[in-house]
Amino acid sequence: MALRNIREYGDELLRKKSRKVDVIDERIITLLRDMEETMYAADGVGLAAPQVGVLKRVVVIDVGQGIIKLINPEIIETEGSDIDTEGCLSVPGEQGEVERPYKVKVRALNEKGEEIEIEGEGLLARAFCHEIDHLDGVLFVDKTITNEGGK
Repeated sequence: MALRNIREYGDELLRKKSRKVDVIDERIITLLRDMEETMYAADGVGLAAPQVGVLKRVVVIDVGQGIIKLINPEIIETEGSDIDTEGCLSVPGEQGEVERPYKVKVRALNEKGEEIEIEGEGLLARAFCHEIDHLDGVLFVDKTITNEGGK
């Protein structure tokens, strides 16, 4: 395993759409392990492959319930709405209010290539949405709620 450099806001690669993983080989397994190590070292709760310079549809998430590794994740159901503060390892020092679904169901492949469905509420649902957005070149700063009238 190895720590990878996290790309930061302004890096053009963060705005590109990631490619589907066609074959889960040793390179993808290594990528997942490296991403896990990198996320923990940076004290994050999620990391998408584009954030470490790889345009593949791969994410890792841990909101305190154990590591979740997803390949080719897609959101298949959402429910409710929740506004909360988000930050991002690729946008250090910035935070903003973002509206996301309260509950999300995701379909993906696991490391063995098996199709799985996983549901999350609250922070986990937010992390799913945030990381999957990264795979489409979307950052949380694109979705922050602005207070146009001032306080």
